Amino acid sequence: MEAFERVARAAVEDAHALLLSTWRKAKTIHHKGAVDIVTETDHRVEALVISHLRRAFPDHVIVAEESSAGAALTPPPRDAHVWYLDPLDGTTNFAHAYPHFAISLALGRGSDLVFGIVHDPLRDETFVAERGRGARLNDRSIGVSATDSLGDALLATGFPYDRREHLDFYLGFAADFIARAQGVRRNGSAALDLCYVACGRLDGFWEWKLHPWDTAAGALIVREASGVVSDFRGGAFDLFGEQTLASNATLHAEMVRVLATRLDAQA
Repeated sequence: MEAFERVARAAVEDAHALLLSTWRKAKTIHHKGAVDIVTETDHRVEALVISHLRRAFPDHVIVAEESSAGAALTPPPRDAHVWYLDPLDGTTNFAHAYPHFAISLALGRGSDLVFGIVHDPLRDETFVAERGRGARLNDRSIGVSATDSLGDALLATGFPYDRREHLDFYLGFAADFIARAQGVRRNGSAALDLCYVACGRLDGFWEWKLHPWDTAAGALIVREASGVVSDFRGGAFDLFGEQTLASNATLHAEMVRVLATRLDAQA
């Protein structure tokens, strides 16, 4: 595991320098969809990180956001080592020089996540987790919050790229939590939202239609910080599924009730 972390940290360090040198500059932006964009920096960071991984682990599979765009995503074979890479989680923020984005990189062995790292270059914060060994922020152990009431909770969410077509559907879930929680934030980086649950800055997070590169590292970090990650009904979290719910564990059942009630009503 030390070799995996060493290579991942080296890749992230190089990506850190590239992002810091470009985030305030004008960007070349391409549209993958109506509100789904990519910049030249996404591609440059992805190529940089992949080059580190290929040199060190030539037999490993790499599932990266830009190079995997449009490909069918399926669970890997049981013994396969798979890296999940989001080179720039929060591209829209980055494109507008809004200071909230991150690099997310995780390693799985088959369906098991074994290592994850999320790095925020602007705050110089690095969240890391290794399966069975806890979660850390800048090498200090972290844990989830002790908030035990939804009315006292600060939550976060995001909206999928098809939100213009299904706005009322997604807003229904947001409205349910806005009516019950102390506050709801929409920050624009699922990887950082998950890490913020892990370190207690947020008490819970939910979002539709995320991808493995968005959630793999953050999900492991939450779990290793004693939090819970599941689908919206409290079932097993599916890295390739459409539902991501993370919490400090204490609030999980209450959040599941809110989401399940809305799901049943929408059905």
